[in-house]
Amino acid sequence: MAIVELRALPRLLPPRSRLLGLDLGEKTIGLAIATSDLSLASPLETIQRTKFTEDAQRLADICREQRVGGLVLGLPLNMDGSEGKRARSTRQFARNLEELAGFTLPIAYWDERLSTAAIERFLVEDVDMSRRRRGQVVDKMAAAFILQGAIDALRNWNNSGSERLDKN
Repeated sequence: MAIVELRALPRLLPPRSRLLGLDLGEKTIGLAIATSDLSLASPLETIQRTKFTEDAQRLADICREQRVGGLVLGLPLNMDGSEGKRARSTRQFARNLEELAGFTLPIAYWDERLSTAAIERFLVEDVDMSRRRRGQVVDKMAAAFILQGAIDALRNWNNSGSERLDKN
């Protein structure tokens, strides 16, 4: 596995495989899955974090079950674009995955600034969801927001260049 630029990710995916988006939190990991044509991201589930090896095993199981060919990790940059503690923690998580024997999927990052805030605002203002219920869905919805942003960027790059996004 390798940590790659987002633009390189589609070329590394096996045919008919999907992308898994991750929103890494201190206590949970929100997951979202993309369609095999990389057109739409949907919330999948939220993993309660335990030990890294257990979390990685759960991710590996999900990747097998869902025919995942690559990961997109939300990178929580500061508003000025710099990297703080959470971004460094995300990069370390990716490096730890990269070092695991048997975990061979490519990983790319996507700027997730304000993704959780946008989802929280949507759930409060547009859906009128209770605080308790928001807590149950916000992480996987934030992962879908992150993954959809990455997919949209890939599609925009594909439309302006010669790379094929829908090779599957």
